[in-house]
Amino acid sequence: MKLYTDQPANLNIVTGYGDDHVLINKQRHDGNLLVTPDEIRPGWAPGGFAGLTADDFAAVRELQVQVVIIGTGARQRFPAPALLRPLIEAGIGFEVMDLPAACRTYNILAGEGRKVVAALLFDPAS
Repeated sequence: MKLYTDQPANLNIVTGYGDDHVLINKQRHDGNLLVTPDEIRPGWAPGGFAGLTADDFAAVRELQVQVVIIGTGARQRFPAPALLRPLIEAGIGFEVMDLPAACRTYNILAGEGRKVVAALLFDPAS
């Protein structure tokens, strides 16, 4: 799905997405990744949703953002609370939603100038 035709200057904006990819500034990215307004980090959470670890969220904490939008693929799934401890201890807010909602929410927050990261997970190919 295409989201934006124009993008705010100098921001990483999700311009489209599908079941197995996301377009950031019209460039395709496959696989789990972290997206901030200033940076794209591919290879995040290599084990996918089922293999999430506290270390995956510790890597998110290191970005020093205000809020984390966790996109869990085609459907909303909640990580175990113990895995989110690095975010909770750092006082970083987070929301869990399906991938399409995460992409839209990230764009809104990034466009508002918020310090946000989208932590995007894709469903494994069947």
